[in-house]
Amino acid sequence: MLSTAMNSGAVEAVPRTGTAVAELENRFGTGAFRFQATFDGIPTLWLPKERLQEALRFLKYELDRPFAMLFDLTAMDERLRRHRLGLPESDFTVIYHLLSLERNEHLRLKVALSENQLAVPSIARLWPNANWYEREAYDMFGIRFEGHPHLRRILMPPTWRGHPLRKDHPARATEMGPYTLPPQKEETEQQALRFVPEDWGMKRYSENSDFLFLNLGPNHPSVHGVFRVALQLDGEEIVDAVPDIGYHHRAAEKMGERQSWHTYIPYTDRVDYLGGSLNNLPYVMALEKMAGIEVPERAQTIRVMISEFYRINNHLLFYGTFAQDLGQLSPVFYMFSDREKVFEIIEGVTGGRLHSSFFRIGGTVLDLPEGWDRKVTEFCDYFLPRLDHYDKMVMANSILQRRTKGIGVYSTQEALDWGATGPGLRATGLAYDYRKARPYSGYENFEFEVPTGKHGDCYDRCAVRVEEMRQSVRIIRQCVAHMPSGPYKADHPLTTPPFKPRTMHDIETLIQHFLNVSWGPVMPAGETFACVEATKGLNGYYLTSDGGPISYRTRIRTPSFPHLQMIPMMCRGLMVADLIAILGSIDFVMADVDR
Repeated sequence: MLSTAMNSGAVEAVPRTGTAVAELENRFGTGAFRFQATFDGIPTLWLPKERLQEALRFLKYELDRPFAMLFDLTAMDERLRRHRLGLPESDFTVIYHLLSLERNEHLRLKVALSENQLAVPSIARLWPNANWYEREAYDMFGIRFEGHPHLRRILMPPTWRGHPLRKDHPARATEMGPYTLPPQKEETEQQALRFVPEDWGMKRYSENSDFLFLNLGPNHPSVHGVFRVALQLDGEEIVDAVPDIGYHHRAAEKMGERQSWHTYIPYTDRVDYLGGSLNNLPYVMALEKMAGIEVPERAQTIRVMISEFYRINNHLLFYGTFAQDLGQLSPVFYMFSDREKVFEIIEGVTGGRLHSSFFRIGGTVLDLPEGWDRKVTEFCDYFLPRLDHYDKMVMANSILQRRTKGIGVYSTQEALDWGATGPGLRATGLAYDYRKARPYSGYENFEFEVPTGKHGDCYDRCAVRVEEMRQSVRIIRQCVAHMPSGPYKADHPLTTPPFKPRTMHDIETLIQHFLNVSWGPVMPAGETFACVEATKGLNGYYLTSDGGPISYRTRIRTPSFPHLQMIPMMCRGLMVADLIAILGSIDFVMADVDR
């Protein structure tokens, strides 16, 4: 039994037999949901908001092999969307993206809202990570989540007017008046930044002592970015903590609504600026699903190799700064020298270093240069002994072990409840890696192991990343040994840009090149999602096309956003020095959090 297409551009129907969709129908009746076909094939169901909490509770607690993780929660302003054939009437839509690791399935639920009734029930009691996601939807769209424990802005300043991801909010500074900061406004802004403990349900004293409230950050050296944590302390013991984000917000999703599909690619590099072109991958993969582009095997393998180099680049920076946070200064200098060798290879292949923007719709910018395999092999031979040396220098260090073992512990179930992915999830003992569970870009053709920990503490989170670098080297060696021949880019009208030599051969290709680069390729109307195992966890792009050269809605699901929510749970009852170890072990960058 297949659903009918609910979107004029979507071509894939949703299989219902033998899936969670069928179990939902058995539980709530066949008329309880409306189905929407999408390019990604993820079952997408619309339901009335009155049934939302009941349906989500069923999916998390009552369903066999449940959807244990709230993977993402976001919203969309539908008011200007033209291609909505068959979809329910909706001014704004709230979107719930669930993930079942046991089923290895995604599920998407949608609730339609009218502009004069922008409210849905909060699900923060079902999934604790919904707290921040709901605050973000409130901040960006003005949607109220009834029953939320503390609904207030999270990315924009408290004094901000309007909701930035609404279609009537300007996307460029040139559309707004000049910025001014008169004394009265400056005083208002300063007062808005004051931390008032009572606003967060905190008391200023206990029966035995007065509490101290300490601002940690927002300065980069102390908290790995422009990030602030307001601590409630009893002496040096942490009673509670309030993470405060938004200082690095750069409107990456809003910019996705003003750039063409092609010209947005460099922006994706900057989301996790240590992941480089690895961040291009989910974005271009989503567009390739939408356009029906088959990427050549050679391009897929090149993408895998570059992605693994960026994984090593990220983990080396994490490794060195983690040791530095704990008082060991030497490793960061050695590891930054090794990062330079990684950058030399990336630059030799892509022409760029930190932000190479090397992946394109349909393939890569260029083919591999002459002599690339020798340089890559030399690095692999050099790097593995270095990792063995770092094991003795860092991981075997007794001081580091005492400061990290048993610190910042969480279980697998807690990780799923909070939306933790990547090394942070695998450190709890669960061997879930998207490259294995849902292979993409040819990862199914590579042999590698999924490192796991046992205790879910700071030490295991570091140990998992160290072993991941060894597995990345193993994957890179296979790329060298089995690099396919053939084109590095698909021969498809929506591949951007087309092959350069052909633009000099016929006027049709030259025109196509000009239009695809300047205006952008025109994608069919519909919705799609693609996800990768990025450096810090699962990174995904949920794109909506209205049949034009620009995205109607660009949603970036980053791993660090839910990870930072876990800080209060991880640090209560510990010391301030332990919090420094916890922050380092999370491995986050604020551009990945704030976007």
